[in-house]
Amino acid sequence: MAKKSMIEREKKRERLVAKYAAKRAELKEIANDESKSMEERFKARLTLAKLPRNSSATRLHNRCQLTGRPHAYYRKLKVSRIALRELGSNGQIPGMVKSSW
Repeated sequence: MAKKSMIEREKKRERLVAKYAAKRAELKEIANDESKSMEERFKARLTLAKLPRNSSATRLHNRCQLTGRPHAYYRKLKVSRIALRELGSNGQIPGMVKSSW
């Protein structure tokens, strides 16, 4: 089980990303628009830099929905390999059988 503080920090980042997504997209569009003046583009980049760092989507990290584990994460199932094996062993995932030989 991951530390509660790390799970909460990730949730906070998710909220910030959702809150600032539209504003970030708008500023990025202005900053990358070649038809705008250089001053206007530079001002957009400065405004973008003043936004909270954690509002950037690249700072998000995928975590297991059950345990909060950040590594060995299956995107399709949103769980880690350990949680997946546990669910499979308990028979909670249809069609999944634990391998043994």
